[in-house]
Amino acid sequence: MSITGTLIIQIIVFLLLVAFTMKFVWPPIANALDERAQKVAEGLAAADKAKSELADANQRVEQQLAESRTENAQRQADAERRAQAIIEEAKSRANDEGAKIIAAARAEAQQQAVQAREALRDEVAKLAVRGAEQILRKEVNPAVHADLLNRLKTEL
Repeated sequence: MSITGTLIIQIIVFLLLVAFTMKFVWPPIANALDERAQKVAEGLAAADKAKSELADANQRVEQQLAESRTENAQRQADAERRAQAIIEEAKSRANDEGAKIIAAARAEAQQQAVQAREALRDEVAKLAVRGAEQILRKEVNPAVHADLLNRLKTEL
């Protein structure tokens, strides 16, 4: 065989190989590459979607945290106001109770003073009678002179 014949046969075989490859081998490879490219594109789109969903979720979480902080601060302020109101109410009750105790103590002191005055009047009346007895040198009968002794008590 000559080199030209070999070259022509090799060209024909090469062209058959190229035709066979383009008809039977190349389409499945191209499809596989296209499918792979589509999967990669879908994966990238899903990753971008997941990133945006994550950003949205983070934003919602931050918003809920801010609302919770605000609500917590408001509850704490309400609790402080209630505590202050309870303290003021307790102070008011204590002041009222103190005023009642002071009023009762004053009334008791006044009653004791009245009783002491009465006892003192009785003692002064007895001393006056004794003094009158000694001055007159005779006994004064309390039953007979009860009216006189009562007037003396009221004067004292």
